[in-house]
Amino acid sequence: MDNMAPSKKAGFQKERERFGYAMVSPSMVFLIAVTTLPLVSLLAMSFFRIDLTSPMDNGWAGVENYTEIIKDHRFWHSMRLTAVYTTVTVVLQVMIGLALAMAFFRGFRGQGAMRVSVLLPMILAPVVVGLSWRTLILTPEYGILDYLSILMGFGSKPWLVHPSWALVSVILIHTWQWTPFAFLVFLASLNAMPLEPLEAALLDTRNSWQRFRFVILPMIRPAVYIVIIIRTMVALRAFAAIFSATGGGPGTATEILNLYAYRVSFNSLNLGYGAALGTLLLLLTVGISMVFFRMRKAN
Repeated sequence: MDNMAPSKKAGFQKERERFGYAMVSPSMVFLIAVTTLPLVSLLAMSFFRIDLTSPMDNGWAGVENYTEIIKDHRFWHSMRLTAVYTTVTVVLQVMIGLALAMAFFRGFRGQGAMRVSVLLPMILAPVVVGLSWRTLILTPEYGILDYLSILMGFGSKPWLVHPSWALVSVILIHTWQWTPFAFLVFLASLNAMPLEPLEAALLDTRNSWQRFRFVILPMIRPAVYIVIIIRTMVALRAFAAIFSATGGGPGTATEILNLYAYRVSFNSLNLGYGAALGTLLLLLTVGISMVFFRMRKAN
């Protein structure tokens, strides 16, 4: 009996493991089908010439698509726009989100209703946000922002038809929609802080800025890194709001790398070159995320 007990226990353990694998396998198959296979297909397509406008020339291209990218001035233009768009939006979201979190952390009358209003933009679909800003906020003379600009004496601005103003507009749209995410993370981090350092800082003679810089900010630094990482990844692959607001225009004024890959693939019907652009965007996102994760671990 003593020899039988361990074998029965091992058999029962294996049966439990098989049952666990059987329960998890449908989800794993689904995840592989919707994530891994498309990525493998994207990588494979990037090594082929797949141009639907001249199918007779299609076939194996090797690294030709990637060497063509190096000489593509439009690609480098989209890279510069992507860098500006990502950097500015992430910085603004961190700064505004942290400022809002500090305001709500201190507390004020009516903060419940204000908290709901702050979170509303994040609930909306990016396509809805882009169309709303295009029709209700940025329309010349009749849009809310343009009307306020006229009232304050700055005059009507070509928000979506001038290259510089169009880039500013899409940055405002992205910042407005996703700052609530940073606000939520920072507010949760502030509420989770231990009270002892805060009470000690209040007893000290330092001013509010010194308390924030030397006490509060070091304690919420992990949350800051998480927000930067997540918002950078989302900004790099931004598409819907920009596409619905400007379509990447005027011309290529707001054509970040994600939009350029879309235009090449579905407007120019050059799927192979578009796949190479998409692969580079994927590698760029992974590389930047790894750098931020290493910085987070180092601190």
